[in-house]
Amino acid sequence: MRVQSLLQAERFFLADGGLETFMIFERGFDLPCFSAAALLDTAEGRVALTTYFEHYIALAHETGRGFVMDAPTWRAGSAWASPLGLSLAETLAINRRAVDFVADIRTRHETTDLPILVNGLVGPAGDAYEPGTMLTPADALLTHAPQVHALGRAGVDMISAMTLTHAGEASGIAIAAREIDVPIAIAFTLETDGRLPSGQPLDEAIAEVDEATDATPIYYMINCAHPDHFHYILDRFEPWTSRIGGLRTNASRLSHAELDESETLDDGDPEELSQLNAALLSLLPNIRVVGGCCGTDHRHVGCIARHDLVERAA
Repeated sequence: MRVQSLLQAERFFLADGGLETFMIFERGFDLPCFSAAALLDTAEGRVALTTYFEHYIALAHETGRGFVMDAPTWRAGSAWASPLGLSLAETLAINRRAVDFVADIRTRHETTDLPILVNGLVGPAGDAYEPGTMLTPADALLTHAPQVHALGRAGVDMISAMTLTHAGEASGIAIAAREIDVPIAIAFTLETDGRLPSGQPLDEAIAEVDEATDATPIYYMINCAHPDHFHYILDRFEPWTSRIGGLRTNASRLSHAELDESETLDDGDPEELSQLNAALLSLLPNIRVVGGCCGTDHRHVGCIARHDLVERAA
């Protein structure tokens, strides 16, 4: 199983940064509903995606790591079919195309020393910053199972559910992945107070999902939050922190409400972000993958990876 290379690696794998913000603000693409899957529809978009991922693959090679490559399917679930003007069948077909696309990139670049995992992304059924509708695990299962199963049939190595706002939706997605025996990671969005947008503390959300799913997630992630927003809730001596295996932080200290209203990209300071991530790593003993989120790109992830090498050498 390819995922074992991730779970047993001596060095954390790299993930990419904020794909959607990069393509919109840095490359000038129009992404309806913030869906990067639209890039698959044009030759220009496909070239941009390929170049984007190859930057990160080069970083992984340079720093002696593996790479978790996300299929651009974060907003390609059944809940987004109607907003995107698509049928359910068309939306699910996008998942196959997206997985095939990144799998082809892997074929061209993977080596024994550079393992690459194809990771299917699942996003929330609603706003990633505000839990307008709190789904029960059963409702979330019905909503997300079509996409999760489509990603499984397309041959992903694992699935990551990103920017989730509440535990019920996370539980339903995890159960859908368990139904088809595909490893899944759960990533929660955190607000400036270190809590989920639902208001629930992170440790309680992890405990709730683990209880509802018999601890199905292979690990949990924190994403779409600046390290200053949550570092103070972490204690390496608390057992729950051992369940956190991924970090994909923002470079911006802005709140989600401020980011939503911003017409310019706040990309922060890549070197500062690398130092802040190093401090987080000292609190989280089981980190398996590190990347970025909104406003970050290969500069930020490169600084994080190189800083870690220096820290290890020291």
